[in-house]
Parts: sequence; structure tokens; C-alpha cells
Amino acid sequence: MSVRRLALLLLAVAGCREGGVSSRAAVAGGDAERGRRMVAAYGCGGCHVVPGVPGAVGRVGPALGELAGRAYVAGTLPNDAPTLVRWIQDPQALRPGTAMPDLDVGPRDARDIAAYLYADHAGGLGPPHLLPRRWLGSH
Repeated sequence: MSVRRLALLLLAVAGCREGGVSSRAAVAGGDAERGRRMVAAYGCGGCHVVPGVPGAVGRVGPALGELAGRAYVAGTLPNDAPTLVRWIQDPQALRPGTAMPDLDVGPRDARDIAAYLYADHAGGLGPPHLLPRRWLGSH
């Protein structure tokens, strides 16, 4: 394969990654382990599948595995830490009429939950990768 073709192939593969998505592994002031406990305490698993949280097998909302690799939260909101924290705290303010209920999540709890959802743990979450993990054979 020529160098030019290889370069074009690499550019094409890089273009497959969702545009504008950057690493979100860290949430300022967030504690991922506490966030895992808060996901359970607020009952998020009643509506969402949340890897690493026992009993979080709900099918009302989207599964939250590999959330960090998505370009959007709630379909249209940019997937960045400040937006995710705001979404967790007050989803109705960001998307009036959304099915996501306002659970009166405080600022600390919202940061911790966001940190957990962006953290790399047994559920396969973590920062976005150039290729999906299933293609790489690692979980």
C-alpha cells in the first residue's frame, strides 16, 4: 500500500469518530465511586441500564454504557461535563417536556454521577476511542 493511500485510509478512519467529541474522563470536583452509589440512590437504574450498578436494568431511557463516546446527551445537547451535570440536575430546564424527571439532584451528586458515567470501569465506559472497543476486541 502506498504511503498516500495509507494516509488517506488513516484520515478516513479518523473521520468515523463522532465530530467534536473530546476526552471527558474527568469531571471537575467529581468522585466516580460516590457517583456509582448516587446512581443507585437516585434510582437511575429504574429507567436506564447503567453498567457497574446492580439492578440498573431499566429500558425507559437509553443505556448509559459508553456515554463518554457519544457526541450528544438527550439527543441534541453537546456531550460535555458541564452540560451533563446540568442535565442530571435539571433536565426539564434544558429540554422542557423530556421524559427524564427532575429528581432534585444536588450539584455535588450531579458532578459525581457525571464522573461515574464518564469513568472507565467494568461497564466499558471511558473517553472516546478512534474505533469502538468491540472492534478492538477489548472490554
